[in-house]
Amino acid sequence: MKVFDAYAAYYDLLYKDKDYAGEADYVLKLLSAAGIHGGDMLELGCGTGRHAELFAASGFRMHGVDLSEPMVRQAVERFAALPGHAFEVADVRALRLDRRFDAVVSLFHVFSYQSSNEDLDRAFATASVHLRSGGAFVFDFWYGPGVLSDRPVVRVKEMSNESSTVLRIAEPIFFPNENCVDVRYRILLTEQATQAVHRFEETHRMRYLFLPELQGLSAAHGLQIVGAYRCQSHQPLGFDAWTGTVIAVKR
Repeated sequence: MKVFDAYAAYYDLLYKDKDYAGEADYVLKLLSAAGIHGGDMLELGCGTGRHAELFAASGFRMHGVDLSEPMVRQAVERFAALPGHAFEVADVRALRLDRRFDAVVSLFHVFSYQSSNEDLDRAFATASVHLRSGGAFVFDFWYGPGVLSDRPVVRVKEMSNESSTVLRIAEPIFFPNENCVDVRYRILLTEQATQAVHRFEETHRMRYLFLPELQGLSAAHGLQIVGAYRCQSHQPLGFDAWTGTVIAVKR
């Protein structure tokens, strides 16, 4: 089973408190500062399309891809009344669309899911090959110095709506020689009407990344990093920054 498939059906419930609008606005401001105010956008790891919906409302024509077929299906349904946008199931490491975009965006730490050197290299190649000259690539990631300074611990999250309650327990396991953390998710979904409980388990391997390796990967694929910040800010990365955002421009 692919990562996220088991709980794709209630993914939006689990993240209903996520600041999608604030994240999208932040990305749009980064792109605007790079001279990109609209056009064609490729989203690597589009999920259920909530970021894409906001980018589309700001004038971008969206093409979203995700490895999870159930999530792509929800994105397609979300855009059913909005022509001119496309979503498909695809692997960000292998995608080749034979077209160029003004912007490539990858959020929710999709690039930290690229846990091997080969995975990262192939994902950067995908971003680069789909950008026009002068186009920009924006992505977020787990920032190594911050993760190592404030190591992940067991976390419990519970969210509810009128039909369901979802409880998620996240247990991290460190692999320091691989710069990775395995996050084991145990998920319990309770139906409000029947009180039936469904149980799922998934393990997500996350790689924490360092700025020098991102600079090297960017340069190897014709990209130049023009900004590296704490998420949703213009503050520099530091030991107290758990996640970071990078914007790189295609040379």
